[in-house]
Amino acid sequence: MSDTPVIDLQAIEVLRSLNPDDNGEFLKEIVGIFLEDTPQRIAELDQSLASSDLARFTRAAHSIKGSSANMGAVLLRSAAEKLEHHSKANGLADCEVLVKAVKSEFERAAKEIRVIADF
Repeated sequence: MSDTPVIDLQAIEVLRSLNPDDNGEFLKEIVGIFLEDTPQRIAELDQSLASSDLARFTRAAHSIKGSSANMGAVLLRSAAEKLEHHSKANGLADCEVLVKAVKSEFERAAKEIRVIADF
């Protein structure tokens, strides 16, 4: 097991610092967007994999990578980055295991971010 945290608390503090006097409302709003948008991007991974749409697949992986980096979801960002690089280098071949890792890391990140943000 890695010592890498699921969520980088420094990233959360940066988000909190953007609107420090709102009792965490801005953070909750950002968390809500992340929790709503990421499953949609994951669904795009599944759909584009099924339809062999490489460009859409790679964009969805890139989007997950970016949003998870913003949220400090370190392991999810890493999984999405691996998926993005793999799709660029190898197309859609053998992506299923990497998609499964993205899904798993999202579940872990979502669970932890809800606790951290009191969502």
